[in-house]
Parts: sequence; structure tokens; C-alpha cells
Amino acid sequence: MINKVKYTTSIYLISLLLDLLIINLLAYYYPILFKNPLLFHSYVTVAWLIISFRTKFYGIYANTKITYILKLSVRQFLFFFLIIYAFIGFFKQPNISRWNLGLFFVTACGCIFFFKAVSYFVLMEYRRREKFDLTKFVVIGNNKKTDELIKIFRLNQQYGFQLTKQFFPKDSDFSVDECCDYIKNKNITEIFCSINQLANEQIKHLVSFADNNLVKLRFIPDNKQIFTKFLKLEYYEYFPILSLRESPLDNTFNRIYKRVFDFFFALVVFVFLLSWLMPIIGLLIKMDSKGPVYFKQNRPGFQEEGFGCYKFRTMRVNDSTEKSAIKNDPRVTRVGAFLRRTSIDELPQFVNVLLGTMSVVGPRPHLWRQNEEYNNKIQKYMLRHHVKPGITGLAQAKGYRGEILANEEIVNRTRYDVFYIENWSMLLDMKIIIQTVLNVIKGEDKAY
Repeated sequence: MINKVKYTTSIYLISLLLDLLIINLLAYYYPILFKNPLLFHSYVTVAWLIISFRTKFYGIYANTKITYILKLSVRQFLFFFLIIYAFIGFFKQPNISRWNLGLFFVTACGCIFFFKAVSYFVLMEYRRREKFDLTKFVVIGNNKKTDELIKIFRLNQQYGFQLTKQFFPKDSDFSVDECCDYIKNKNITEIFCSINQLANEQIKHLVSFADNNLVKLRFIPDNKQIFTKFLKLEYYEYFPILSLRESPLDNTFNRIYKRVFDFFFALVVFVFLLSWLMPIIGLLIKMDSKGPVYFKQNRPGFQEEGFGCYKFRTMRVNDSTEKSAIKNDPRVTRVGAFLRRTSIDELPQFVNVLLGTMSVVGPRPHLWRQNEEYNNKIQKYMLRHHVKPGITGLAQAKGYRGEILANEEIVNRTRYDVFYIENWSMLLDMKIIIQTVLNVIKGEDKAY
């Protein structure tokens, strides 16, 4: 799954960089008579990025039709046309050659659409021939609609789906538990199920299983046509499929947008704060107790992949690192108590952000022990692994941090984490960061 995300992101970035290269090379080639060529290059680059974000120009997937690409291109090029001609008035450059500017626009758009269409067909054909990047799926159901779906995927291998097994709910020995065990053991990433052949309890079971095991659940609708704001309608050829839950961070542009923000935010913190603060904190830790300055702990991250989470060491060296800190914990040093109370002990995690294993904002990474415990007790707990863990998160901004004393606390943390994943925006990230800073200044009861 992680490789697939990286593959999609790589294709996205290559397409974006190629388009920007075309635009800037043609702007350099045509004699448009700029006063300041560098200003125009910067202007069209930023404009193209903003427009493509708003129009979702690079949101192309396996089931995308060429007609949809044409529609996206028309919208993108129309806005780009208005923006580049607005440059004349915005920057008062009446000597610009309108004719050459028009030739630049037509040539750039033509080249971009040509390469976009060619790359689309090449990638689809490559996927069909080499069976590359296939998504393993199972079908739960046996009727005309399931047969039709399977046939579509077999005849159109460019969609990238590979059927692993079909389950028959009408069989006397059918069991949803057995389906779930098979899906888990075979590392299946997607489930297609026929709604009208499953009871409500069975559907509820599958939804819970998908939420807790990082599996995407899709419904094949019957004539009753179920509609909800949490379902997304997609088409493969003319065949409708309902997908359960679509996170804003499933969008490649949003992931890149968040990653760029994370990187530069962490870089600013590192240069202007950590560069001088870390040596001071390190010296205080060394003077206070024996042991290393930093503590690196393996924790579950994106898609439940383990990563080394960095912190300032706040405890005496001990063998109980999987045990959460409690109030008046004897393991905590004097300097460590101050670092925990002010949350300074978390600052080295900006290194994790620079490395790409964490985000500035996201669900806090729990201990492996906690992951195993809460996954069995809390519904939708595993959804928190759909995004990178964060230095701070919505739950922490709302006061849910530190030691977990009651089951209600982890339930509320999970509820906030799921809300964040389903409603992510850059504005929400900024609000969480500001609220976290205010909480640190005010002080928090459970910061120990």
C-alpha cells in the first residue's frame, strides 16, 4: 500500500515538473518582450500550481476516462489564459507582444495536453501488459452485478484490479468471519460486496473490519440505491460502485501540499529554534543524569509501519520503555519533568518531520502495546494509521494527552483523530498548531 502511494505520488510529481518545464522553456523561447523575464517565469509557475490545485488537474486515476482528462484540461487552460493575460495589467507592461503571448499559450497548452494524453495511454497499456501495481481484491456476492463487475475488471486490466477470491453469501457454510480471516491473511487491500446479499449485521461487521484493518470497502449497489455523504460514487466503464469513506489526504495534491508545509515549517523551527536550544537542553540533561541526550523509540506510523520516534530523554535509563509515564513517575528526572511539562521533550520530532516519517499535525504515535490493546477495544481505532502521525493533533489540542486513565479518554482521542482524517484542511492544521502553542503557554494538567 505504501509503495502504491509512493508510486502515485512520483507520477504526480513527474507530470507536474514536466508541465512546469514546458511552460518555462516556451516562455524563454518566445520573444514576448518582458521588462523582467524572471518575474514572468515566477508568475506563471505559481499561477499554474494554484490553478492546478483548484481544478484538481493532476487527479488522474486508473478508472479515469480520456473525456474527463479533456474536461480538466479545458478548465485548466481557460483559467491559465486569463491569468497570463492579466499579467500585462497587473505589472503594467504594455510593450509585451500579445501575439507572441498568445502563441506561447497555445503551444504550451498543446504540448501539455499531448504529453498528458500520451502518458495516460502509455501507463494504462503498461499496467495492462505487465500487470504492474495491481490491487488485490475480493468479491462478496454472487449475482448478475458481481459477475458483470468481475468481467469488466478482467477485460479492462488497465484498471489495475486482480481478483483473488469470490465469496458466496447464499452458501450454507458462508461466514463473514472466514472472509475477514482470508482478507487479513492474504493482505487484500479492497473488498467489493453486494449490498442486497448481506444482512445488516454482516455489513456492519465488514465496515468495522475495514475500519480496523486499513482495508478499503466498496459496495456494489442494488436497486434500493443507498446514498450517504460518507459514500462516493465511482464508475468503471458504465458500472457504478459505492466507496466507503474518502479522506482529503487520499488526494495526491493534498498529500504533497501537506508534506511541503511540514518540511518548511520544520526547517524554520530547526534553524531558528532547535539550532541553539538543542545544545542547551542536551547540556542540562547530561548534567542532571547519566545516559544519552536523545531517546529513540520504535512506534507505529503511517500504514502501521514502524519508525524511530525521537524525543529528549526525560527518564533515567530503564528497561520499561513500553510503559507509559504516570503522575509522579519515579523514572522521570528533574530536568525531564520540566521538559515534559513544557512539551519541549517532543521538539526533536521535527527531525522526524524533515525525514518524512511524521507530520507536524496528525494523530499522536502511540506505543505498540497501546496499539494492540486499543485496536481490540475501540472501533475505528486503526483509521488513525491512514495518515502520518503528528507532533501534535486535534485530540491533543482539545486536551486529550498524556496518561490514559479511563476508557472514555481513548474513545474521545480516537473520535477526534477520525474527525481530523475525514475533514483535513490546511486551515485545520493551522488552528491545531495555534491551539497547541496556547495550551503549552497556559500549561496542561496531564503534561507529565
